[in-house]
Amino acid sequence: MTHSAQQASATADAPLAAALSNGRPHQPEDQAARTGSIEQVGPDAQRIIANIEKVIAGKHDVIRLGVTVLLAEGHLLIEDVPGVGKTTFAKALAKSIDCTVRRLQFTPDLLPSDVTGVSIYNAESTDFEFKPGPVFANIVLGDEINRASPKTQAALLECMAERQVTVDGTRYELQSPFLVLATQNPVEMEGTYALPEAQRDRFTAKISLGYPDRTAEIAMLSDQTTSNDPLTSLAAVSDAARIRGLIETVRTVYVADAVKNYVVALAEATRRHSEIRLGASPRASLHLLRTAKALAAMAGRDFVLPDDVQQLAVPVLAHRLIPAPAATVAGRSPEDLVAEIASKVPIPAASQRS
Repeated sequence: MTHSAQQASATADAPLAAALSNGRPHQPEDQAARTGSIEQVGPDAQRIIANIEKVIAGKHDVIRLGVTVLLAEGHLLIEDVPGVGKTTFAKALAKSIDCTVRRLQFTPDLLPSDVTGVSIYNAESTDFEFKPGPVFANIVLGDEINRASPKTQAALLECMAERQVTVDGTRYELQSPFLVLATQNPVEMEGTYALPEAQRDRFTAKISLGYPDRTAEIAMLSDQTTSNDPLTSLAAVSDAARIRGLIETVRTVYVADAVKNYVVALAEATRRHSEIRLGASPRASLHLLRTAKALAAMAGRDFVLPDDVQQLAVPVLAHRLIPAPAATVAGRSPEDLVAEIASKVPIPAASQRS
């Protein structure tokens, strides 16, 4: 949904907003002081978005979704053809936040210990010493994740779902915030390993940058042939502590029962659809609700609208689905199927939103 469409939708839903916010539990003053104000989320998120747009032009909605996933404590899969800026986007998001960043170039010979870390024998102490891997960072950039073997891909499962690493029976907590940004190329299939369903389900959303428009591409040619790479001069506009505060604020966003029912109805519709072999999991419902809360907070609201859920249905649900053969033969993608479902599942009526 474009920015103008979002404004129009918000205007249309204005009379219903009060009904949706009814029933919101009172937030103690000490908790409000600790988590910060809802009014801070939108401006802080916009600063990050504007900073990334210095490098990636003409992709406001995609960048906004990436920041939404960050504030929803999720992970992002970026899938597109080569050369459209997947890695550049991931680097720009990482550089916009003053926090620890590690990059992993996935290759067929990469081992699980190269991702999580390994225990090494220390002759001086006569004991094993744990050497943390790249996942011990706030933002982990996984480039071409589908080039790694399934065994190495699986090393990320515990990290992404539980935000911890277990090595030799010892558990190590990961830092907060923790975001995995993974890229993959859907065109080249030789020497790649498709992400298994369990791995895809760990990613909160999947985005595709697409080709830039003519104006943006011409501007890119001018900028990058007459000056240095814009990434080198990109400065951080936030830090890890600030992001942690925004995440805590997002957690306090209220969700009415009618909106929760709407989220579950969308997930159930994917499971019953005749053209979908594998529908959305309960984890998908949880991710959809969390991202809707982040989107609401970025809009300055402390409650979720059904429109927030509807906007996010395709990027949050589609990559988890497996179409039935009939849909594949008909040329219908998971994105098409989710968009169809979102258009047919009834949105909660005004009387149901309280």
